[in-house]
Amino acid sequence: MLSLLKLYLAQGWQVIFASVAEPGPHRYPLAELGVNEQQLKLNDSSFDAWLAELAPQAVMFDRFMLEEQFGWRVEQACPQAMRILDMEDCHALRQAREHCFKAAVPVNAGALNSELAQREMAAIYRCDITLVISEYEMQLLQQHYQIPSALLCYCPFLLDQPVTSGTAEFAARQHFIAIGNFRHAPNWHAVLWLKQQIWPLIRAQLPAAELHIYGAYPPPKATALHNAREGFLVKGWAENASTVLQQARVCLAPLAFGAGLKGKLLDAMRCGTPSVTTDVGAEGMQATGGWAGAIANDAQTLADAAVRLYQHQDLWQQAQQQGFRTLQLNFDLALHQPRIWQQLEQLRSNLHSHRQQNFTGLMLRHHAYRSTKFMGQWIEVKTRLAELSSQTDAD
Repeated sequence: MLSLLKLYLAQGWQVIFASVAEPGPHRYPLAELGVNEQQLKLNDSSFDAWLAELAPQAVMFDRFMLEEQFGWRVEQACPQAMRILDMEDCHALRQAREHCFKAAVPVNAGALNSELAQREMAAIYRCDITLVISEYEMQLLQQHYQIPSALLCYCPFLLDQPVTSGTAEFAARQHFIAIGNFRHAPNWHAVLWLKQQIWPLIRAQLPAAELHIYGAYPPPKATALHNAREGFLVKGWAENASTVLQQARVCLAPLAFGAGLKGKLLDAMRCGTPSVTTDVGAEGMQATGGWAGAIANDAQTLADAAVRLYQHQDLWQQAQQQGFRTLQLNFDLALHQPRIWQQLEQLRSNLHSHRQQNFTGLMLRHHAYRSTKFMGQWIEVKTRLAELSSQTDAD
């Protein structure tokens, strides 16, 4: 999200970041970038009046759920604004993989065509353009879901400084690290897999090693896994992810399911920290020359690969350099910015004809926006009646 905001700012756009979420203690100081912030209310017509007065030329939704909530309001308040969907990752794919993983079956069409998938694909059609973070998901959207390429824009991580300078060398580092939001199901499963299978195998070969696990919102069931005797240390929120990544020698990310690109693995590459992950973890992030560490899909192979990286400096340095190459080849802002901006500007200048060619989107907006509109208005009226009733009772 930050890279996208910077992309718009670099083109001279004025950016307003509007959110229904309460400001959190760890939020980014957007004002330092020159980005204004606006607190929103769900299912409240105050948004309509505010947006109509603002009259933006473009509106970007952060994930399809926000398009469902606000799409009809945007179309009503500023119909000429270009509507951009930031997909983040393909929620339908992530859900299908998790469902099939738990059922111990391969990912299949039935799982991919879930109700959530239907909602997500409908949001893509209703928007003018969707930013897709992974080349794998670009293919999935076009081949499985038959989304026209004109509605999609490949937009991976965009790094203005691909490599963190002054990364610590092999001898200055120690221990392993795992990092990720505990509320994210793939991350929580990875922690359990490490605790129950992978870490005991590593610890048997490296009895003095420690695994430092960082992530926001650790629940009691996560902190209960902390065991200093086993070297399994659940540390929770990291004040600075780059600092703890640069202190570690190897990053562990055994992701059994998920989607999109993995920020933790990108950060590890930037910090010069080789990683051990799965095919799902490395998806959409590899470059010519292999992975910046090792890829495996079972506990024993993951553990053995982690131990080899930890013990052999030459192998570790090769993995580190491969990570730096991957960042330069795949995620350099200068590589993607001209293409992305050209597509957005071309769309903005031909918005009417673009929409007329997207008949499915026109149809979905006609029907879906009617239902979400009336539901939103019903909730707003219900909320106001409840407020009036409570005031009457108080009087």
